[in-house]
Amino acid sequence: MGNLPPTNTMQSRTLGELTVSALGLGCMGMSYAYGPTDEGEALNVLRRYLELGGNFLDTAEIYGPYENEKLLGRFLKDVPREKVIIASKFGFRIDPKSKSVSGVDSSPKNIRKVCDESLKRLGIETIDLFYQHRVDPDVPIEEVVQTLAGVIAAGKVRAIGLSEASAETIRRAAKVHRITAVQTEYSLWSREVENNGVLETCRDLGIGFVPYSPLGRGFLTGTIQKSSDLDPTDWRLTNPRFQDEAMAYNLRLAAYIKELAAKNGCTPAQLVLAWLLAQGHDIVPIPGTKRLKYLEDNMGAVGVHLTVGDLAELDRLFPQNAATGDRYPAAMSALLNK
Repeated sequence: MGNLPPTNTMQSRTLGELTVSALGLGCMGMSYAYGPTDEGEALNVLRRYLELGGNFLDTAEIYGPYENEKLLGRFLKDVPREKVIIASKFGFRIDPKSKSVSGVDSSPKNIRKVCDESLKRLGIETIDLFYQHRVDPDVPIEEVVQTLAGVIAAGKVRAIGLSEASAETIRRAAKVHRITAVQTEYSLWSREVENNGVLETCRDLGIGFVPYSPLGRGFLTGTIQKSSDLDPTDWRLTNPRFQDEAMAYNLRLAAYIKELAAKNGCTPAQLVLAWLLAQGHDIVPIPGTKRLKYLEDNMGAVGVHLTVGDLAELDRLFPQNAATGDRYPAAMSALLNK
């Protein structure tokens, strides 16, 4: 199967002024959404990620809420600051006592509040990349970006990004201040950004692109065959693509990947990530995991080289809308591509 990259020889890519490893690490599942968590294992994953040459850690205030940033803060106490690029996100209205989420909030007051609180939880002086997590329809994007420019001027943030924003919103934002990265779901079964103008706009404007859920929330690795494979507390049980009927249909997609991965001498996860890495040097996927074995599997993707024929075959097998089911439940879908 695909080999691990030698320690500290991970490929690097650029997101604007930031130099990051070709594969980032999504940290959400270490604290949130995907069933039981284990802090000891999570810390081991973070340490091993750095050993393998990774440096790009992705978190957000809503992951927990708050708990994931606190976890990273404990980890970062023992890590030289220059060894890591930290990305976090703001943009939701969270009750600090109940931790319940009641909508989006990109008001200037909330942006500044979240920035200060995230810095405290992370135990750092500057967030390298600060994303608007979801577009707030009640606050013009120009006002959002002007506020972010203020926190940059104050030295609290190095660079800014958007998540799940439309092409029009990205263009409007970029007129106010440099946008370093756009983060949106992108994988073999979620290819909307190729046709809705988002990826094209990023390339027109020189904005880096950060795909989240590049493994289809684990489904494309073939490790999930039925809903009972997931813990009862796992958020994916509410996801349309993980419902029994949709899952049964989508299993054929995982089977395609397994077959082609075997032909290439790599794992399904490595094949899926290698496909994304081959889409352009402006692409920096952030596969998330809370388990050491999956981290090491994922990191081996940088050593997988797909042929033109492989890429053509994957394009044939995974056209737009290849998957059955929406990316999110209806209420969450309403916040996408705004």
